[in-house]
Amino acid sequence: MATILDTLKKGTEYLEKYEVEDARLNMEHLIAHVLKIDRMQLYLDFDRPIPEPALESLRELTKLRSKGEPLQHILGSVEFCDLEFKSDARALVPRPETEEMVSLILSHDWPEKISLLDIGCGSGVIGLSLVHHLGDRIERAVLSDISSEALALTAENAESLSLTDRVELVESDLLENITGHFDLIAANLPYIPSAEETSLSREVQRDPNQALYGGEVGTEIINRFLSDSIEHTDPGSVVAIEYGIGQHEDLRVLAEDLGYFPAEIKADLSGIERFLFAVKSA
Repeated sequence: MATILDTLKKGTEYLEKYEVEDARLNMEHLIAHVLKIDRMQLYLDFDRPIPEPALESLRELTKLRSKGEPLQHILGSVEFCDLEFKSDARALVPRPETEEMVSLILSHDWPEKISLLDIGCGSGVIGLSLVHHLGDRIERAVLSDISSEALALTAENAESLSLTDRVELVESDLLENITGHFDLIAANLPYIPSAEETSLSREVQRDPNQALYGGEVGTEIINRFLSDSIEHTDPGSVVAIEYGIGQHEDLRVLAEDLGYFPAEIKADLSGIERFLFAVKSA
């Protein structure tokens, strides 16, 4: 009977043949998943035999991963800001850079009570993470998406995190169905130019198109969001946006033209200018 170590080695080689990034880490997650144990436990049980039914399941999952199915979809979950979220094809797989934006938001000097709007919430990772970590400081939280399927996923994640009673879910094309003003509007909207579709990885191409492509230039949806957001903010309100590489200057200029000042550009941990933090002027 194959052991964990033997299976890990063979599975890693198989995924490497199909050019899966971080092949060994992927296999560790898959083996832990079928055995229903913590991934780190594998290193204590390398000589443990894997039963044939588990091996059969593992073979199927490994084939899926070799064909580009995102690991998060196979596992059915993703860790984000120290929380576990359900993840599937209904919404964008959360990226590490988005966690960085949430961390930057959490480090901001917020007033005692704030209202939050998460536009294009997808699976809800931004808004739900902020509600969880900011706790009672959030007096109103609205999570919105144009996709009813994505909102259904957000609702499931809100329930699993015991946050259902803390959030309002609104189906809306950007701010079309949104009412009220907010101290913080966070958004991770589509920003990939439509012409770049063929250059994306197999995994990213499994995400919903609606969550990826922002138009011919890439920033059309973000531009419309920024223009509409001004009516839902008060002096001192913050708009936080994640965007694509090289899009920072046009977005900063637009934000300042609309009445956001300062409009500050922040880099991710790789040094890439990735986030806009714009404050509504008095």
